[in-house]
Amino acid sequence: MKKTLLVSSSGQSTAPLLELLKSEGFGPVTVTAAAFNARQETERTAFDLICINAPLADENGIDLSRHFAETTRAGVVMIVPQKNADEVNDMLTQYGVLVIAKPINRHLFHHFLQFTDCFRTRMLKMERENEALKSMVEDMRLVDRAKLLLVSYLNMTEAEAHRYLEKRAMDLRVSRVEVAKQVIQTYQT
Repeated sequence: MKKTLLVSSSGQSTAPLLELLKSEGFGPVTVTAAAFNARQETERTAFDLICINAPLADENGIDLSRHFAETTRAGVVMIVPQKNADEVNDMLTQYGVLVIAKPINRHLFHHFLQFTDCFRTRMLKMERENEALKSMVEDMRLVDRAKLLLVSYLNMTEAEAHRYLEKRAMDLRVSRVEVAKQVIQTYQT
């Protein structure tokens, strides 16, 4: 199940939207009527999808959708009246917010939700890859720093320092990073 936040102050639209979201596999669905409450909900819960049925009682929903797009990992969908759809879409596309015009076509809504889910999945995959790359770069910095200390304090060449770290890691059955941390701790205290 995909945790969903539905922000809708329209009593007439809330029930059909809730049913539509559930029929598409989005649930459990938390429903709020105001932007203020929606912001509080996202501080407590990580949602997979945030659906904003504009306008809201306390704002038009544009700032709220922009806020969610910038501060959460959720897919953000904003449902607006047909007459405003193009203008709102132009404002929010750069933030990755998908804008849907009312009245909602069930078939198109299904595809919009699939697209949003696919986009979110790709984004999360890229974030994981980015974190892995950051970790690798940090590990390389530690190893290079340890090599520099070995070169400085023990008069090794860079190749000798590299070989020392490799051999020590094999002998101790730990990673080069762990050996590098030990070298750094030894020579930087």
